[in-house]
Amino acid sequence: MISKTAEYALRAVVCLAGSLKTPMTTLQISQTAKLPVGYLSKVMQGLVQAGLVNSFGRLGGGFVLAKEPRELSVYEIIQAVDPLQRIRSCPLELRSHGAQLCALHRRLDDAMAMVEKAFRESTIAELLAASTKSKPLCDVGLRGKLEVRDMGQ
Repeated sequence: MISKTAEYALRAVVCLAGSLKTPMTTLQISQTAKLPVGYLSKVMQGLVQAGLVNSFGRLGGGFVLAKEPRELSVYEIIQAVDPLQRIRSCPLELRSHGAQLCALHRRLDDAMAMVEKAFRESTIAELLAASTKSKPLCDVGLRGKLEVRDMGQ
């Protein structure tokens, strides 16, 4: 449904949201979110260019969120790195269809519209606060204790 790039961006942002505004390096984010460091660099550039993440210098710097997690939607993050594709006209380029989508492509676009709406309405803060048995980027140890991955502090 979403690309690996988009998922990596979401994992990186969740990681930064959990770092309590302490800058994290690409290596720290990579280790915490279990992401390939080389690819993560590209993802972070996209987030910085979109104004969702701030970057601090090259030497010993790092990244922090540019917005509060409650103001940052899942949709914004995905759109920054690999935008969702809506169907605006016939993908087969059939002239008789034009902008009037057939039943198949209308249904596919309607489904994407629902996904888009859900992503727009979901914030990073909500993901972190959700009461589920598992938390993003955390693991439950063998004795049932919550083990938060090292957030680089």
